[in-house]
Amino acid sequence: WRLPHSRGSRLPHRLASHVPRHRSRETMSGDERSVPPPLVPLPDPAQLPGARALDLPELIRGRRSVRRLRSDPVPPELVTAVLEAACWAPSPHGTQPWRFVVLTRDERKRELAEAMADAWRHHLAMDGQDDETIARRLAGSQRRLREAPVLILVCLDPSDLDRYPDAERQQAERIMAIQSLGAAVQNLLLMAYRLGLDTGWMCAPLFCPDVVRRVLDLPEHLEPQALVTLGYAAADPQRRPRRPLDRLIIAWE
Repeated sequence: WRLPHSRGSRLPHRLASHVPRHRSRETMSGDERSVPPPLVPLPDPAQLPGARALDLPELIRGRRSVRRLRSDPVPPELVTAVLEAACWAPSPHGTQPWRFVVLTRDERKRELAEAMADAWRHHLAMDGQDDETIARRLAGSQRRLREAPVLILVCLDPSDLDRYPDAERQQAERIMAIQSLGAAVQNLLLMAYRLGLDTGWMCAPLFCPDVVRRVLDLPEHLEPQALVTLGYAAADPQRRPRRPLDRLIIAWE
C-alpha cells in the first residue's frame, strides 16, 4: 500500500467540527504510532433482537443487499459499531481516507433524495429510457433513501494522501485510497449483518457529487462515493447467483 514518494503540501481538513481527525504521521511520536485506537464497546449481540451469531465465512456468505427496510429506528450505538468496524479497514499509509455523514432525520433524507433526482433523471434519459421507466426507477431510488432509517454517506478525503510530482503515481495513490474505501464499506456491511441489520450499497453520489455536497453543506475537497442504507429488512431479497470460483481464478502457478 505504499509507493516511493515525495512529500507535498496537505490540503486543509475542514470537517474538524464533525469528526475527530487523526494526527499526521509527522507529528506523532513512535510510541503514539504503536498504540492502536481504543475500541468502541461492541453491543452484546445476545441482547439484540435478530443478531446473527455467525462465524466469519457465514457472515460473508450471508450478507445481502436489501432494498426494502422497515421504519424501525436503529439504536445509535449500533450505528457507531458499524462505523467503528469500517475504520479498521486497511488504507494507504494508514491515512484512513474515509469520512462519514450519518442522516437519520426524515427531512434531510428527503432533501437529498429530491436533489439527486434531477441528476438521476438526466442520466436515465441519456441511457434512452422512456418517461414511464424513468419515473418508476426514480420513485424506487427515492423511496430507498426516504424509507431507510439511517443513511450513511461515505466520502473520500484526499487531504492526507501522499503527493507526487508525476501523474502516474498520483493516480495510483488515489486508486489505493478508493480501494481502501471499498474495504471500509465492506467492514461496515459485515458488522451490520452481524448485529441483525441489513444494508444496501448505492453508488449514486458518484454521479452527482456537487449536488450531494451542496445539500449536505460539505467542504469541496470531500468526494462523495457511496450511500449505504441501514436498517432492518422488510423482506428477504432475491439474491443473484455467484459465479463459480473456478471461473474467476485465471491463473494459479
